[in-house]
Amino acid sequence: MAKAGFGPRLVSGSGWGWSVALLLTNGVYLAQMGLFRRAWQRLVAASSSVVLPKEGKEKLVSGKDLGAGFGKAEADFSFLPKKSFEEEPTPEPQRGPAFTIIIAARNEAETLPGLLADLAAQLPVAGGFEVLIADDHSTDATAPLVDRTALEVTFPLRLLHLAKLPGAPTGKKAAVQAAIAAARAPWLLLTDADCRLPGGWVAAYARAVAAQPAARFISGPVLLTGSGWLATLQGLELAGLVGVGAASIGRNAPTMCNGANLAYRRQDFYAVQGFAGNEKVASGDDEFLLHKLHATFPGSIRFLADAAALVQTPAQPTVRQLLRQRVRWASKWRHYQTRAPQRLAVLVLLANLTFPVGAGLWLVDVVPASVVLLSWAAKLLADALLLRPVLQFLGRPRWLWWVPVLQLAYAPYALLTGLAGLRGSYEWKGRQLR
Repeated sequence: MAKAGFGPRLVSGSGWGWSVALLLTNGVYLAQMGLFRRAWQRLVAASSSVVLPKEGKEKLVSGKDLGAGFGKAEADFSFLPKKSFEEEPTPEPQRGPAFTIIIAARNEAETLPGLLADLAAQLPVAGGFEVLIADDHSTDATAPLVDRTALEVTFPLRLLHLAKLPGAPTGKKAAVQAAIAAARAPWLLLTDADCRLPGGWVAAYARAVAAQPAARFISGPVLLTGSGWLATLQGLELAGLVGVGAASIGRNAPTMCNGANLAYRRQDFYAVQGFAGNEKVASGDDEFLLHKLHATFPGSIRFLADAAALVQTPAQPTVRQLLRQRVRWASKWRHYQTRAPQRLAVLVLLANLTFPVGAGLWLVDVVPASVVLLSWAAKLLADALLLRPVLQFLGRPRWLWWVPVLQLAYAPYALLTGLAGLRGSYEWKGRQLR
């Protein structure tokens, strides 16, 4: 079997079709990433030039001062009535935004202290904030830790036990929904129990809400942290997802967001029936709601391109744990009700498959090496175009050198997690989920 050389040669038969397919796929991908790059740059430029309206400059209050507004911390909110979707939304206060920070936690006694310390260090914001932690049937010291901390911190901190609610619901969506029912603020801020927050996180969202009164859902940036090659590759992948998600929001065609850093109005959660329609899908508490809100309130989705709102979350320590997490992420895409994220997912998968497919076609002498290399160059250029400004924003510009390395592993990795996600079954936090 002869292998195609690197010099020019005639292409005949099916080789033409394959050549066109390779070049067209990555040509479309390159064009799409170029559009995303421009959208990302516009978002960052707009964020740096935001001027707050007068009501955004009200006197700030400290977390300690907020205690009277929210009441004492409680360990059990099972007595609270469930809010029906038909109930009229609570009118929002006329003065600046107030936030309920929602954290779903399951066996997070080791990670919560860091997050709670970050919350204690938040800059004061107009309207203030409370913190509500929904304990999803933890078997470690999560609950006692929160109860002790509630007596020490200066901000209102409450604990909600899912195990004590009627029916003892489980899962992140159940935790978030129960927390929303118990929330006392018009705006909800969500992050994960293992995240770390900058001191200006809440203040950054307060500025965004004050400057953009039409916003109903705000997605924020996330940086993956850790050391070693595996953490770097995960961080690079997530940076691409952050960039695409932000850019798609900037183009008013939202596709994705990250549940570790987002905010939305409590009344809008009920206006779109919350998680109804996808409550049986274990993941997707963030993106399903994003799509529903965009469909109901077009033009109301925002991305917070503010370094003060950058949340850090740890990389998965092993390949096995990484695959479990990514299968969980992939399991929701087949349930999307909107076409934009599905089309984008297919385009990204096809573009990544041009590497192994192109190599195979070259080895069997169907497509010349020049076509394969040109196709690969278009794919790598597309990734670099988007990732360079995103990585600069995240403070990780050197990660750009890892793009070729990630590309070599990404095709089989994406195909494996995609197919496993279609099956819809995976293990997460000690539970077998679908």
